[in-house]
Amino acid sequence: MSFLAILAGIAVLVWFYLTAKDKGEERFKWAIIGLIGYWLAWWAVKLTVVKALSGFVANSPVMAFIVILMPTFCAIAAAFLIRKKLLAETAEK
Repeated sequence: MSFLAILAGIAVLVWFYLTAKDKGEERFKWAIIGLIGYWLAWWAVKLTVVKALSGFVANSPVMAFIVILMPTFCAIAAAFLIRKKLLAETAEK
């Protein structure tokens, strides 16, 4: 697991916590939902896409670096969508 992935996971935790605080929702519930969604997406991409592509990019350091960072960017995108869904549910109330 890369250092960037860990930092992004902490940032997602804080992001969801502060968003819930601003919206008057349960802060820890939102933070846990965001963190679990981030890590599930990270592991899913790591175990599928990265594993499949790792053999193809072994000779190119730049492509290998991009493939290594792919789970982090996909997990951040998943966290964004999860947050969007939680905000939509809050707006319905």
